[in-house]
Amino acid sequence: MKPSPQKKYSLEDALQYIKGVGPKRAFVLDKLGIKSIEDCLFFLPFRYEDRTLVKKIADLVPGERVTFTGEIVVADTQRIGRRKKILEIQIEDETGTIPAKWFRFRELYMVEKYPIGARVIVSGKPEISRYQGKRLEVTHPDMEVISLKENETPEIGKLIPVYHSTEGLHLKTLRGILSRVVETHANLLQEILPDEIIRRHQFPSRSEALKQVHLPTNDLPVKDLDHFRTPAQKRLIFEEFFLIQVGLAFKKKLVPKTKGPGRAMKTRGPLIGKFIKLLKFELTQAQKRILGEIMDDLEQDKPMNRLIQGDVGSGKTVVALICLLTAVENKTQCALMVPTEILAEQHFLNIKPHCEALGVSIELVTSALPAKEKKRIQQNIQEGNVDIVIGTHALIQKGIEFKNLGLAVIDEQHRFGVLQREAIGKKGGHPHILVMTATPIPRSLALTLYGEMDVSFLDEFPPGRQPIATRIFYEPKRDQAYALLRAEAEQGRQAFVVCPLIEESETLDLKTAIEVQEYLQNQLFPDLKIQLIHGKMKKEERQQIMTDFLAKKIDVLVATTVIEVGIDVPNATLMIIEHAERFGLSQLHQLRGRVGRGQHASQCLLIAYSSVSEDGKARLEAIQKSNDGFVIAEEDLKIRGPGDFMGTRQSGMPILRVANLIRDIKILESARKEAFSLLDRDPGLKDPQHQNLRQAMQSYLGDKLNLMNII
Repeated sequence: MKPSPQKKYSLEDALQYIKGVGPKRAFVLDKLGIKSIEDCLFFLPFRYEDRTLVKKIADLVPGERVTFTGEIVVADTQRIGRRKKILEIQIEDETGTIPAKWFRFRELYMVEKYPIGARVIVSGKPEISRYQGKRLEVTHPDMEVISLKENETPEIGKLIPVYHSTEGLHLKTLRGILSRVVETHANLLQEILPDEIIRRHQFPSRSEALKQVHLPTNDLPVKDLDHFRTPAQKRLIFEEFFLIQVGLAFKKKLVPKTKGPGRAMKTRGPLIGKFIKLLKFELTQAQKRILGEIMDDLEQDKPMNRLIQGDVGSGKTVVALICLLTAVENKTQCALMVPTEILAEQHFLNIKPHCEALGVSIELVTSALPAKEKKRIQQNIQEGNVDIVIGTHALIQKGIEFKNLGLAVIDEQHRFGVLQREAIGKKGGHPHILVMTATPIPRSLALTLYGEMDVSFLDEFPPGRQPIATRIFYEPKRDQAYALLRAEAEQGRQAFVVCPLIEESETLDLKTAIEVQEYLQNQLFPDLKIQLIHGKMKKEERQQIMTDFLAKKIDVLVATTVIEVGIDVPNATLMIIEHAERFGLSQLHQLRGRVGRGQHASQCLLIAYSSVSEDGKARLEAIQKSNDGFVIAEEDLKIRGPGDFMGTRQSGMPILRVANLIRDIKILESARKEAFSLLDRDPGLKDPQHQNLRQAMQSYLGDKLNLMNII
């Protein structure tokens, strides 16, 4: 009898024809994002269970994760209250019994799955019962009926990978499917890392790494597996970061060539000298250092592409204005693009007096401009009669054409999508681009998202900036917060009160800005001048309110988050944030930065209401502990994850399947160094041995980094 030919496998094999899958399970796997063989291979465990430690029931101790076997002797559901039920299954071996309990379960499914008399393997962490004296119980354990089916072995005596699963797909079934795919298809994966990198870092091959992660051997410490410290896991983490960094390096090296030459500028001219004499303060060393870096860029004949990160109040606006004036001195136009109308208005009002003193023309462009005014400004810009244009996203819309755009400054860049940032650059051929943010981005995220840019850190505050004392008040103590506002007002100081919404919402029980303003004016502080400001007001009305607030004609400004960025009122020493639990951590830090800009000590009072989530508490405690924007950004990244931190749709952030931006920062830095070094040697990835890497980069990144237009 001839031996049957061995089945040939391919990475293109249809998932539903894999043993144990079929059409129905293929549909369920799709919910987990598993659509292909490659998705299976890279659907990685998030933790591991050590089932090498098998104990008898009598030897179980509280808090120790173990595996034991036994027979189901009782299975019963009990009602708790009117709606809730609890399922209790008693498991017995020759040494004793222990109850396993479920608080979330489908009764019919569980009764059929775990019949009385069945032999089971149980893995979990026994704890002392809160209701039955000192008796041990195990809650929501992983439990497997020992089957007598042919070719099936119980999951015991080994390390077991644990995956995220979904309803309709038992974890053991998912493990079986993934295990079969790894055994049959992992060797088909092509290596993408260059040989010298594999040797230098002593990495296992790509296929071997995946086998070790899905099918770990018993000699691997579970602690290392759970903390992603095994050689196989480190290799996969490195690979993920390396693909991103190669993409960034590729873009950085090729984009200037595809954009065409930039305009080399003369820097440090007499106009800048005149402006600095107009300032009533000395530039900080950090400002001088960053200006030096920018001027070096502007002197080159390739377009500048630089990101400035500076905490709230670190003096980015002055740096930006010096750059804008440098472009004006070189007989070119320049643009400052910001995300909100109120911020555009603030910049315009702050910069206009300096421009008038220096004989520089300036215009403000927003979507709220009357048609006649808009047409006049558009014509002046097109004819080159305007030196500096400040505006919102209206700057990139049709109708705005620059005669000679030499520099574009983009403020609060995280509010703009990648395409919006690139659109302003296309308005002037090949202008220099300077991007600024007061939302400190963790170093790891900056390396991942903006690796193709040169990054400067404005890490010094102007003299006199004091740390802002931050305190949390839960609703019952709300009056204490407002008593502190009264104390500040009696000393001639001013305050902000920030609310999440303008008008009452039917879905959210929030204090509204209108309600709060009326309550403060009519009941708490009838002797003070309390004014409301929000984004739906007309531009002229908002500008008048801000002028009055600066002139101390208003004691308390009740605002929505329109005041998050750009407003500078030195006499404002107190900020109260209503419903602080509803705000993001970076947003709270931005809001807090509106006070503490004068010579007096400042405070930020966070008022939180009932039912604060765990994440909400973590945010409030983090903002209370630190005034350092970069520390806060790291905490924010831990709480929210990279996609939410930057805004998933706008960030261009590739999905990280195994790497973690906080945990794996050292691997990220190593991958970045290797990627940029490789692109120095082979800028176009044209070497035949780099073709697999090039294809993998295209496949993994797609258009996430706008690479496809240059490859």
